[in-house]
Amino acid sequence: MGSQEPKAVTINVTGFKKFQGIAHNPTETIVNNLKNFVESKGLLPAGVTLRSCTVLETAGSGALPVLLKVLKSGISGIDTKNEHVIWLHLGVDGGARKFTLEQQAVNEASFFCPDELGWQPMRQPIVADDGGISRKRQTTCSIEAILRFLKNKGYAAMTSNDAGLFICNYVYYQSLRFAEQKGHKSLFVHVPLFSTINEETQMQFVASLLEAIASTC
Repeated sequence: MGSQEPKAVTINVTGFKKFQGIAHNPTETIVNNLKNFVESKGLLPAGVTLRSCTVLETAGSGALPVLLKVLKSGISGIDTKNEHVIWLHLGVDGGARKFTLEQQAVNEASFFCPDELGWQPMRQPIVADDGGISRKRQTTCSIEAILRFLKNKGYAAMTSNDAGLFICNYVYYQSLRFAEQKGHKSLFVHVPLFSTINEETQMQFVASLLEAIASTC
């Protein structure tokens, strides 16, 4: 018998708009330019489709209907028996010096400042049906293999068990829950400011990240 054809890989990417303290969010620029960047340079591996690149409002419950619509539209019409579907979420960490692969999200919303729609929860569960705020969800992506791939490319990268308790964690938790329900995968990656790692390097990093995800899923 011949070997089974590998599944195609579909990746959906999100970033965020500005929020308090971050007037220019690098992930907005990265996500808006990513499709043209990888396609013009031929950086997408064979069998990989970059299906959507969406910039989200930096908000929690008030923006949840939009987030869920984005998640659902990212899988519309996909034959999940023959395709891997991965959600890649990008957020900024203003104090970071490296790229950070987040391994998990926690079911807690405790915002250090109001989100862009004025919501500032404290110690509230993100999904009440999931139980208390100590509930965690972990990525099923091969995060250590992805990390090795990126380090071999020369990028300063690390893993983390703490995505914070602000919008990044909120979106990641919702996405991990959605991915588990649908049999997909989700990964959140924090990037530094462009003043720390320049735009071109960050664009190249995300292109390499797409390759790493596709080769390890």
